[in-house]
Amino acid sequence: MEDTSLDHGLLRKGRAYAKTGQLGPITVSPGRIAAVAESDYDTVVRVEQLTDAAWERFLDQVAAKAGHIAALLDRDMPHDLVEAAQDAAVPLLPAVGDLEPECSCPDWGHPCAHAAALCYQVSWLLDADPFVLLLMRGRGQDELIEALQQRDTPEARPAGIPAAEAFALGTPPLPGPPPHDVVFTPPALEPDPGGDPGDPGIGPGIDLAVLGVLAASAASRARELLLSGRLPRLTEYQDRVRLAAEHGLDLGLEAAVQAWRYGGADGLDVLETPWTPPRQDLARARARLEAGWESEEPPPVQAWRNRWTLGRLQLRYGRDGRWYPFTERDGGWWPAGPPERDPSAAVHERWQPDR
Repeated sequence: MEDTSLDHGLLRKGRAYAKTGQLGPITVSPGRIAAVAESDYDTVVRVEQLTDAAWERFLDQVAAKAGHIAALLDRDMPHDLVEAAQDAAVPLLPAVGDLEPECSCPDWGHPCAHAAALCYQVSWLLDADPFVLLLMRGRGQDELIEALQQRDTPEARPAGIPAAEAFALGTPPLPGPPPHDVVFTPPALEPDPGGDPGDPGIGPGIDLAVLGVLAASAASRARELLLSGRLPRLTEYQDRVRLAAEHGLDLGLEAAVQAWRYGGADGLDVLETPWTPPRQDLARARARLEAGWESEEPPPVQAWRNRWTLGRLQLRYGRDGRWYPFTERDGGWWPAGPPERDPSAAVHERWQPDR
């Protein structure tokens, strides 16, 4: 919408309408979003629906990983699922030409301020529930879940047998002993000098507190793997920062730990590595920043690569498509909060003009 609009003033006005609740209840249906705006104007934005063939390709991508299904049911749209769908020629997010706004108001803008407000509010709904996006593209939650249940997921391929039959089989015999030439010798453990003489302890050179941290970390990573179906591969440094962030360890990595807590590996990358984003990403972000300043002129921006400096505030664009806020501290820039898709949202909460 922002790429095709010819009047950014209307976009700015539409964002103001959206933030101040100038629209009535929003109705989302396949290929259509609608609301009643001020003065009882009927506002509709039609969305291009996916074809049956595109839906089949999308369902194949979802069913390929159990973690994708679990994430959707948890109202989360995994980033790698969006990329996989894009690779399968299924553009989930509407692109140029996929939106057609209509409104009964006399404004000739394309879109008018009311249709822009409707799009902004629906974009916020998409962040909370990906099924809104899928419904706009043509299929609702129940229909999708039913279609997924009829698919053969990798985890469901072993047929198994009914529970009653399994219990009727009884307990199978234990395997026989190992061959005589296989000898297992447990490691020697030394008793704790200050403990019970009958307690062998945990052996020399093992810090029990560190062992507890590592066990908790392994459990956390296992849970992440079960929920998402994937686990990012970390460098030794990234894993050290992760452990410090998750378990409150003092490893002299304060800024890195704060970056990890706000954005994980992506937040750490934004802290430490400048890069040059695509021009269209920066142009779209610049338009959003300007549109988000309804009542005054936006602050001047000093731009360098993926970093925008606005006085004592700096925004850094991550490779994950989000803007990370930083504030000036002790002569450097420190992570100041969680990232936002919209740069104006990251600015408004922290903006303080230079004095």
